[in-house]
This record gives sequence, structure tokens and C-alpha cells, in this order.
Amino acid sequence: MSLDGFIGGPDQSLDNPLGVGGLQLLQWQSSKDDADVAALDELLGPMGAFVMGRNMFGPIRGEWTGDWRGWWGDDPPYHSPVFVLTNYEHEPIEMAGGTTFHFVTDGFPAALERAKDVAGDGDIRITGGASTVRQALAVGAIDDLYLDIIPVALGRGETIFEGPPATTFTQLEVTHSTIYTHIHYRLE
Repeated sequence: MSLDGFIGGPDQSLDNPLGVGGLQLLQWQSSKDDADVAALDELLGPMGAFVMGRNMFGPIRGEWTGDWRGWWGDDPPYHSPVFVLTNYEHEPIEMAGGTTFHFVTDGFPAALERAKDVAGDGDIRITGGASTVRQALAVGAIDDLYLDIIPVALGRGETIFEGPPATTFTQLEVTHSTIYTHIHYRLE
């Protein structure tokens, strides 16, 4: 998240997958600092399932066209079922490493239920984008929130705190590297 509260810049496209300036928000993921490596390990740790929005899956709008398989190449980092919110039906896409993208057209609650069904006792991670996180916050589906604060101001873009109900956060942990800050909150 940028210092001014954005998790993506404006105008997402194939050339700017996180919007204009948004790729700066991922720089911490290539850091070799111990705190950043630990935060990335937490982010990509084993999960029972994931839920994400269509914008996080790819830049295609409207009906599905072509053979888009996500931003991550043949072996996405999820290694679990991923439920992608969309308005357009699409057959599941099986990838290397145990990742299968399932496309859900009947809203966030349905995607969350499907994720719970396959996760069993495993955790479910809501990976984004902003709209998906806002929907999860609105229905109380997030117990823990992890924010990685990047020292950049984007000026405008996508935020997770636009419109969700008032929420109290209890800070559980703060770690920082020489550049980035990682915060773990529990939602009350």
C-alpha cells in the first residue's frame, strides 16, 4: 500500500498491471532484507484457498478473449485453488504447482463459500484487488489484515478503505526493513 492509501495506481492495463505507478508497490517483494523476505514468506505461505477479483487475475474486461492465464506464468505462486470473481463465465484453468483458477459469477459470498468448501481446515486468503477486499470487509470476512507500506505516494488509484463499514483494528505486529513497513492487524 502506498503512503497515501492506494493498493494500485489508476488506469490498469496490460502495460500497467497495477495501474500507472503501481508496480512500485511490489518492489519490496524483491528485497533481500530479512524483514521483507519474512513478510513475503507469510504472504505466499500455504493456504487452503484464495479469493481474488478479476482485475487481479488480468487486464481483460468484458467477455473473455484469447488464452489469458494470469500474470504469473505457468506456475503461479498460489499452489491452491483460487476463486476469481467475474461477471463472465469461464472454464477452470489448471496450472502447474497445484493452482487451479475457478471463475465465480455469483458474487463474493459465493466465492468465499466455495473457497471454504475446498480449504477444509486451511486458511483462506483474500488477495485483492481493492474491490474484492472492500467486499470482504463489508461482510466481515477478514479476521487479519496484512499491510505492506511502501514509501511512495500515487496520488490516486485503488483503495481498500473506500466505503467499508467502520472497523476497529488491533495492531498485532509491526516489522520493518530499511525501506518498507509490514503491519499485521486483527479486525475487531
